[in-house]
Amino acid sequence: MSAIPENVQAKPVTFRRFKDGDHQPLAWQQEIFDADHSHKCPTYVQSTPPCQGSCPSGEDIRGYLNIVRGIEKPPAGVPWQEYAWRRLTEANPLPSVMGRVCPAPCESGCNRNEVEDFVGINSVEHFLGEWAIEHKLAFPAPRERTGKTVAVIGGGPAGLSVAYQLARKGHSVTIFDEREHLGGMMRYGIPGFRTPREVLDAEIQRILDLGVQTRMNCRIGTAVTLEQLKADYDAVFLGLGAQAGRALPVDGAEAPNCVTATAFLKAFNDGRMRHVGKRVVVVGGGDTSIDVATVARRLGHIEHAHESDRPEHVIAGQTAHDVAALSARQGAEVTLTSVFTVDKMQANKHEIEQALAEGIAIRGGLSPVGVVRDATGRATALRVAQCEAKFVGGRLEIKTVAGTEEDIAADLIVSAIGQAVDFTGLERLNNGKGGITADRNYQVQGQPGMFVGGDVVRPHLLTTAIGQGAIAADGIDRHLRGEAIDKRPKIDVHGFDLMRKMVEKGLPTARIEAPLHGTDQNVGAIHNYENRSDRYVIPSTELFLGHFQYTPRNRRKVLTLSKEEALDNFEERMLPLLEAQAQAEAKRCMSCGQCFECDNCVVYCPQTAVFKVPKAKSTTGRYVDTDYSKCIGCHICKDVCPTGYIQMGLGE
Repeated sequence: MSAIPENVQAKPVTFRRFKDGDHQPLAWQQEIFDADHSHKCPTYVQSTPPCQGSCPSGEDIRGYLNIVRGIEKPPAGVPWQEYAWRRLTEANPLPSVMGRVCPAPCESGCNRNEVEDFVGINSVEHFLGEWAIEHKLAFPAPRERTGKTVAVIGGGPAGLSVAYQLARKGHSVTIFDEREHLGGMMRYGIPGFRTPREVLDAEIQRILDLGVQTRMNCRIGTAVTLEQLKADYDAVFLGLGAQAGRALPVDGAEAPNCVTATAFLKAFNDGRMRHVGKRVVVVGGGDTSIDVATVARRLGHIEHAHESDRPEHVIAGQTAHDVAALSARQGAEVTLTSVFTVDKMQANKHEIEQALAEGIAIRGGLSPVGVVRDATGRATALRVAQCEAKFVGGRLEIKTVAGTEEDIAADLIVSAIGQAVDFTGLERLNNGKGGITADRNYQVQGQPGMFVGGDVVRPHLLTTAIGQGAIAADGIDRHLRGEAIDKRPKIDVHGFDLMRKMVEKGLPTARIEAPLHGTDQNVGAIHNYENRSDRYVIPSTELFLGHFQYTPRNRRKVLTLSKEEALDNFEERMLPLLEAQAQAEAKRCMSCGQCFECDNCVVYCPQTAVFKVPKAKSTTGRYVDTDYSKCIGCHICKDVCPTGYIQMGLGE
């Protein structure tokens, strides 16, 4: 057992399957004993791990981690880094970007949290994305062109995802975007020190190299009508995004120096805004509000600014800051308020820690109740009150505490409380709630051939938009081929395909749709193999956690800046793992729901019924078999299986 560092408190042992004093047998449905044997025999069940079940883009996380760690071998001549990257990019074509900015819900769902700490999935994704850019990997061209055409409105993560998936299927795709460059909120929302523009450009170019066409500076609804697109293209995807910010819903919010987060970040990312006021107050609590606050800390302020230097003029597009004045900048006082307490804010906890280190004051449990203005109409302070906030029935309820009002002085107030869709020219698409209604295939209600995805459905994560784009692409592909659009699976992820792996190795295959008696004699399948990945996420209770030793996480190096160091520092803060670190981190993956070749079942079987599949016939997920003539159904193989891959099913 690995020694636990002195500064880390060991968790109590909670992973023993059987405890001292246990004498009650399992439920009879699990045992079904008959004298000295049982009618329950080993069944090899592939399930979805919770990391994949938690990933909005549905990446085959377990699959590419098993490649990185060396369990799943790549085809001859293919580096493991490339093979893992290609498995990853089946779902997500932007791994280097997502490896930096995704808040990684996969890590929150990771079963390894029950042992000591989650697997650093996001950091391995970051490593693979960087390796692919460094080695100039490209996506393979489609084998054939279908002649079908698709118009994609919006070049953000949803639009890029659907364009990528459709281009791979052989369809001709044109992206229409109202801005000068592709990327959407990845470019015009997230600052460059979190998403380096050269990285974003490289991953977008790789998609365009599949033959995807673009029409930039072209707004649908004004420059081109939706009716024209429907007439000229075989299908249309609406990835409009939600790039219009929401103003504060309080009196005085119409002040010129009360701006939205989207307008603030666009002015910065366009390079027009070079400094802010001395005192900046940001209202929010999510990742966008953290981005605004950290940008404001880096920009700072000019002590004796002229009227024309005020940031609201730049944000409104009336002017641009003079670069010559930058040398006179000083640090800005930045305060971020949230209706939630700091520990319950929705922003990434790591980003909150970085913001605090940079001297940003974060005050939770405060609700804006008004904007204090001077005689000219400019805001001079944000009036807030203590509050309690909670979600009731999916809606946010905020109750302010009377008599707790206070004013926070401000030269610039930024509202980061949400985003809205600009339906100008496309008003008829608005469902009355500021979005577009679609089914689970993301086909617009009552509009065959028209699909939608991203923030226009519901503002959420970038990775959510990527996943919706992939699902919509499947629906569009079926529509273009004249096929019925099937119901989506309950668990909609890119899973490991055992049959593809067998074909890759040149083994005969015979699909077995359900565990059947006698399939242990079939060379084309694992006996009693069943793939439940489309409907079952395996919990930690199905794993033998006692197999896993304490292993600290391999953490990326993050440059933490002080208040003084943050001013004018636009360098990237997060560095990728080294190759050995990425491999070591992948080895921490418990491969939940799929065999990772530990040999426990072979070693502990008292009847020698469980045996290794001969090397010439084995693949990932097809590593062991059971001789049913020897098996007595004692359940030991299931009890010692770390991954939960072995379940006990009815057999003879």
